[in-house]
Amino acid sequence: MSFGDPNNPYGPPQGQQPGYPPQAPQAPQGQPGYGYPQGQPPQQPGYGYPQGQPAYPGGNVMPMTMPGLMTTARVLIYIMSGLQIIAAIAVGLLVGAAQDVSSSAGVGDKTSGLASLGFVFVAILIILAVLGIILAVKFSTGGSGVRVTTIVYASLMILGGIVNIASGTSSGVFSALITLAIGGIIMAAMVNSQASAWFNRPRY
Repeated sequence: MSFGDPNNPYGPPQGQQPGYPPQAPQAPQGQPGYGYPQGQPPQQPGYGYPQGQPAYPGGNVMPMTMPGLMTTARVLIYIMSGLQIIAAIAVGLLVGAAQDVSSSAGVGDKTSGLASLGFVFVAILIILAVLGIILAVKFSTGGSGVRVTTIVYASLMILGGIVNIASGTSSGVFSALITLAIGGIIMAAMVNSQASAWFNRPRY
């Protein structure tokens, strides 16, 4: 019995060389499912993320960190709000004391108008202080509306500093310089490109 006999039923199929193990079938070119193209393993779906976009497991983009300019502006707004509250309390006490003195002296009617203006000034300071605190709190989650309102807030601070300088008193000039400096820094931070990127960032 010979394996070379073409009529031998126990021999290898015609055209196939004997030997073990048999060679693996080769897939036709262009047909998927056999081997890796050019020696590269296939990419598994669901793993990794595009370069430059760090992500958490699950595909959520990692949140941005608040830029340093935004943090500085936020702290300055808190400081300015605190100063406004202190100024409102001081002005309110002075107006109240002046009104009591004028009433005891019998000239209350003449000073009532000035007292009313003083209390209006106190109310404005309190409103600005509350607005500043709300804006500073919203820096972490707010959008472009917070940025625009902060620009308006800084503009009011700068305007107030100019009015204090126009008053001509030494105390007014000193407080005006502080107000102008803080308002200018906040304004510069809000018109910066970092502010635009921060307040317009995608939220998930």
